[in-house]
Amino acid sequence: MNKSTLIQHIASIAGLTKTQADDALDAFCTIVQSELAHGGTVEIKGFGSFSTTQRAERVGRNPKTGEPVVILASRAPKFKAGKSLKDGVA
Repeated sequence: MNKSTLIQHIASIAGLTKTQADDALDAFCTIVQSELAHGGTVEIKGFGSFSTTQRAERVGRNPKTGEPVVILASRAPKFKAGKSLKDGVA
């Protein structure tokens, strides 16, 4: 499913126009991104939680030359599915 299909489903289930559903989805994504950027978490009971994880600096290899390359430390987003979501998929 892509974003436009998701927007169509949100609009039909929630009784919104496609524009309203698009605005709601964009707002949700913006809020999650902003909260994670500030080191917070977003928890949606039954669905899951969004958080960040710290990746340590490490040494990788350039695939073309094989020479070592330092990959800098970074933060990455993480999602952990909630029980209801897991049960609904199984």
